[in-house]
Amino acid sequence: MMLILFLATLAAGFAEFGATTSLNDVARHFGHFTQSNTIQSVVGLSGSALGLGLAAYRLSSLAALPLASLADRWGRTRVLRVALLWGLLITALASLSPSYWIFVLCFALARPLLSVANSLVQIITVELASAKLRIQRIAIMAAGLGIGSGLSAVVHGLVRGPDSFRWLFALALVPVLLVVPLLHTIPEPAKKSGETPLAHLGIVPRDARSRLAIVCSLAFVIGVITGPAGGFTFVYAEGILKMRPASVSEVVVVSGVAGLVGLFASRRFSRTLGRRWTVAIGTVMTALASTFAYGGGKTPFIIGYILGVGAGGLLSPAVTAISTEIFAHRFRATAAGWITVAGVLGAIGGLGLFGWVGDAARTSSSTGLRVAALTTFLPFLPALFLLVRLPESRAMELT
Repeated sequence: MMLILFLATLAAGFAEFGATTSLNDVARHFGHFTQSNTIQSVVGLSGSALGLGLAAYRLSSLAALPLASLADRWGRTRVLRVALLWGLLITALASLSPSYWIFVLCFALARPLLSVANSLVQIITVELASAKLRIQRIAIMAAGLGIGSGLSAVVHGLVRGPDSFRWLFALALVPVLLVVPLLHTIPEPAKKSGETPLAHLGIVPRDARSRLAIVCSLAFVIGVITGPAGGFTFVYAEGILKMRPASVSEVVVVSGVAGLVGLFASRRFSRTLGRRWTVAIGTVMTALASTFAYGGGKTPFIIGYILGVGAGGLLSPAVTAISTEIFAHRFRATAAGWITVAGVLGAIGGLGLFGWVGDAARTSSSTGLRVAALTTFLPFLPALFLLVRLPESRAMELT
């Protein structure tokens, strides 16, 4: 069962990360170069166009809320199967894109489905695990998502050519045939006796709304940081720093070790320091590492990226744990949908701000996107003080 869920989140991560991995190739294929000293002069599309495309891609995740709410009504496994199947099929359809905006449209349609699939894998994992094993199993699922994302980067580095991104997207058909059929064997987490769904999609009980608002605020801040930090990675490395795609893939592979270390650290810290402290440390480390990575030069990028992946490994399981453990079964998936929406809005804001400042400031391999990074990644960190208003959930029994 755990292996099947692991493969499901790996497949979703591979498909979801494909848009980011291939963005530099897509920009070169569909864009045109200018003589100005801007992002467009080196990658083919302006920072605003890239930011708008990534923002639209993220904005589509707002549809994750009603889809996640359906899981509270129809069952986790049923919605997981449908969401993963169609998310992978639409990703494969993106391989036929005739323009940049059709490419954006395909991934915008696939994104909410893949986001919901990832969320439901985490929820099912939490609900089928004991309190002692929850954080460990969440870390395993986070590893699956990371491996899927890394695999997308590796394939991107190995398969080269003017239409290489098309082959990358077409590979989403493989898990359609090999993984989706296996999901029928996953048991549905049991409901509590007498439990009934809430009256309307997207509704949570009044007494849980303040707690949900805090988690959503934190998800927004994390999205502001991680959205552009990950979204511009390949454009920055390949387009501005002029690194070979194979070299970037090697950095991604090496960073997987840092991510694994971060996952082990997250499991330990979440049990000893608690979920809240682990989230705070992971978020601050992610912001600082990302700022360093975009500060200019290949060496800072490599070091910052690797440290950022490690920080992400530290952050991800703790965020998932605190976002699921403090809500009741009958609206847990709905709460996850709201948290996804908040993270998406944060990522949209971060991508828009990062792209706009990147266009306004002079860009070169030596200066990188330093101003954009400083403007985007650091100002929202004081919001982490909201964590003190959440309960510590490491020993909490699920309701």
